[in-house]
This record gives sequence, C-alpha cells and structure tokens, in this order.
Amino acid sequence: MSQDPQRFSFKAKLLRPVKSGEEDSWAFLLLPKPVSEKLPRRGRTSVDGTINAHPFRATLEPDGQLSHWLKVSKEVCEASGVKAGDTVTLELASVPKEPEPKLPPDLRDALDASPEAKAVWNATTTIARVDWIHWIESAKQSKTRKSRVENACDMLASGKERVCCFDQSGFYSKSLSAPKAAE
Repeated sequence: MSQDPQRFSFKAKLLRPVKSGEEDSWAFLLLPKPVSEKLPRRGRTSVDGTINAHPFRATLEPDGQLSHWLKVSKEVCEASGVKAGDTVTLELASVPKEPEPKLPPDLRDALDASPEAKAVWNATTTIARVDWIHWIESAKQSKTRKSRVENACDMLASGKERVCCFDQSGFYSKSLSAPKAAE
C-alpha cells in the first residue's frame, strides 16, 4: 500500500546563521508550523523539494518548537540563485520511505566491536536507526557523545531496539533548536 506524498508549497525567508563558519557557507529557513504539522514526524524527516524550482533532497531538523528547519547548502543556494535575506518559494514532500541514515564513524566502530549490538542494530527499522543517530549527534559535548555511543551499544546489545527517553522534537528537553539567525 503506497501513497503519493502530499506536497506543500510556501514562501520563507532564507536566513544566515550566526555561527556558520564562513559568511556564505550555508543558509537556513524555518518551516511554517502548518506545513510542519502535516509532516509524518516531529523529529528528523527527509523530504524531496524545490527551492525556486531547483530540486533537492534534504533532512529537515526539529526546531524544538514542534516544527522544523531546513539547512540549505551553499551548493543549493548557488544552483537556485538565492542567498540569505531572499524570500524563496519552496515545494516539499516527505519521502515515501525514509532513506538509510549515514552511520557516524564513532558509532560504526563501536557497533563493529560489539556483534550483539550490531545484530540488533541491523534488525531495527530505518526510523529507529535515524533516532539512535539523532540522539548521539544531538550531544553538545564530545564527552557526552562518547558516553551516548557507549550507552547505545550497551542498550542495543541488551536487545533494546529504540532509544528511550529521547525527545526527537526537542520540545520537552530543549536539546534541539534551529540555528540563531544573524541580523
């Protein structure tokens, strides 16, 4: 049973993050709440879309306010002829099947060192793996991240398929948020 994903069209202002590294390295935009509410998840959600008619695929990030934000790479900005400060036209559709997330090297190494954890990891759903990775990557300090990788392997090795107590939207824990916009 497959459905065509619902498409959403809207306009949004492209923002420059305060801490982006380079002046024009990337930009971002905030999704309007009514659009975000129609997406399948409050956590990371992959979409196909266009920005000023230029196609892209991206993963929306939770903004901690029960909505999402979109990181727009320098390459997409250049290809679509947009820059921070522009109001852009977007069309988005959630992908019919969430793509397999890229395994961070530290988690990959830890899973390789624990056959029990790796077996449970391989048996989980793609969405569960997205959530495990999101939980690990949302750590703000390297010490916390290292601990989360270790804890993930311990939990997986004990048969736990889903990370518990992780608010994927960031709303309750405020662990996730959109970047701050430069003025």
